[in-house]
Amino acid sequence: MKTPDADAQRLMAMGYSIDLSRNFSVLSVLGVGFSLTNSWFGISAGLITGINSGGPVLIVYGVILITLVSTCVAISLSELASAYPNAGGQYFWANELAPRRYANFASYLTGWFAWAGSIFTSASISIAVGSAVVGCWQLTHPDFVIQSWHVFLGYQITNFFAFFFNCYGRILPTVGRMSFWISLLSFFIILVAVPSKAPTHQDAKFVFANFINNTGWKQNGIAFIVGLINTNWSFACLDCATHLSEEVYHPEKMIPIAILGTVAIGFVTSCTYSIALFFSMNDVDSLLETPTGVPILALFHQAIGSKGGAIALEALIMATAIGGERYSAIPGKAACAGASLEMAEYRSPRTFARLTADLMCRFELIP
Repeated sequence: MKTPDADAQRLMAMGYSIDLSRNFSVLSVLGVGFSLTNSWFGISAGLITGINSGGPVLIVYGVILITLVSTCVAISLSELASAYPNAGGQYFWANELAPRRYANFASYLTGWFAWAGSIFTSASISIAVGSAVVGCWQLTHPDFVIQSWHVFLGYQITNFFAFFFNCYGRILPTVGRMSFWISLLSFFIILVAVPSKAPTHQDAKFVFANFINNTGWKQNGIAFIVGLINTNWSFACLDCATHLSEEVYHPEKMIPIAILGTVAIGFVTSCTYSIALFFSMNDVDSLLETPTGVPILALFHQAIGSKGGAIALEALIMATAIGGERYSAIPGKAACAGASLEMAEYRSPRTFARLTADLMCRFELIP
């Protein structure tokens, strides 16, 4: 009988059996983590919120502020993932670190909140993709009026794609690496194409000092805080890599690298992406009132001057999003963000189920 390696022995010491193959490299895990967080995609998908709640000032400085906060979160997650490399992540840490009297309840509650969060994040990515598909159709058919059910249909198609994709687990590590490079390549293409083709460019004052408040709040400070949901969402789900702890060798080292790498790459891409977009913007009002319902698509159309070019760039964003959706279904932002979220969403309930049964036994809910 083969002797378990050090990683397997450590997992067994925590009281768990070895159920998954360790076929993820650190690059694959980083690809999954970044594909899900995908900060530059988050800026694109939530652009209307940022523009209405502060405009360029909110997004440019909001990215810096949220990066600082996310770095603190990432360091904490990395420390816990290094000390307790378990695919359960938060629920397992809560069970280990909370006072014994409240450990079971704290772990149970944390697990359910974590899974609910992954579901809502997956839904937000799917709705972004569905909206983008319908928006592209509207751009080429000006007489078409978008209805709610059109977007809902696109939303469900994205969900089904991500679900069935995750049924074939063997290719997930490879797709994780592909998603990572697809995201970075898409980012680079948009970063170069939009500013270079834009007919006019805004001055530095517009990008770094122009505050827009269309929220209805009289206080700009309140509007700024409300608008931070855009940049905060762009750094969501930093815990994704922790749910792959049992599928990578030396997780006590590899998982922290993936978590902190996700924040670093996210900051560089989202910050440069935001600045490039705002310098290329020439009519803010038309973005807010676009019949496509997708401000980033309207911005591409403004800059490129071609419907085909705008749709091509939007297709890159959708490809990036679907990847993140793929991993969000990991029972644990669409070919890079959505699929990644689906993968994590699948890992979470699987690992949570191991502890849930134990908790229910201890609470004498199961004989």
